[in-house]
Amino acid sequence: TMAVRMKEAMIFAAGLGTRLRPLTDNLPKALVPVGGKPMLEHVILRLKAAGFAHIVINVHHFGQKIIDFLEEHKNFGVAVDISDERDALLDTGGGIRKAAGYFRKGSPVLIHNVDIWSDADLAGLYEGHGRSRVAASLWVSKRSTSRYLLFDEGHRLCGWENTKTGEVKSPFPGFSPSAYEPYAFGGIHVISPALLERMQDWGEKFSIIDFYLSVAGEAIIQACPASAGALWMDLGKPEALTAAENYLKSAGHE
Repeated sequence: TMAVRMKEAMIFAAGLGTRLRPLTDNLPKALVPVGGKPMLEHVILRLKAAGFAHIVINVHHFGQKIIDFLEEHKNFGVAVDISDERDALLDTGGGIRKAAGYFRKGSPVLIHNVDIWSDADLAGLYEGHGRSRVAASLWVSKRSTSRYLLFDEGHRLCGWENTKTGEVKSPFPGFSPSAYEPYAFGGIHVISPALLERMQDWGEKFSIIDFYLSVAGEAIIQACPASAGALWMDLGKPEALTAAENYLKSAGHE
């Protein structure tokens, strides 16, 4: 019988949390509480419940506070590595590239922004990615935003559009946004070992979305659309923090 492979995850906890000031004047965004528990704790426990036994967490702003918090809680019973970005924030792509050495060779990695609150099926996303052999699987939804990822009818990433500025990015010549289906990226994705390898050729600091768009011509970057009515909140905004608190109360999690 095949050994059950350890699921690998990374949590982006390096953000400055500027939108949450003054809460983040002396606290990293990852430790801002939601319903009495820091965002980071919520995400770790969700990943742990979904069977992720090894998590890499990147830190920058008040990084030591995150390290101390994890030590105090014995890493919540999972194996944790810290990817230290205290010298310089590397953006989403650079952050993954720097952390890549912590993951077991040949394993896909699920990436989760610390300020994303969702009911995404994390285990299903990871396992589905492994079965489909695509280069990356992106959890996306139909919520309204100004920046959309654009997919063909096979749910393959073909481009990006900022509807406010009219800016369009695509690896395909003559790309026309109107022919594609727009989805909003949900801050949760699974990346294949082959792409982790390929990132090593990039510079230190870059956006993961720019990276995905640059390889989308030959690699399959797949949408995993959330079901209608799925829960998704960006807790980086003060009003979303309040909404999440109310959600917890109504769900009886106090």
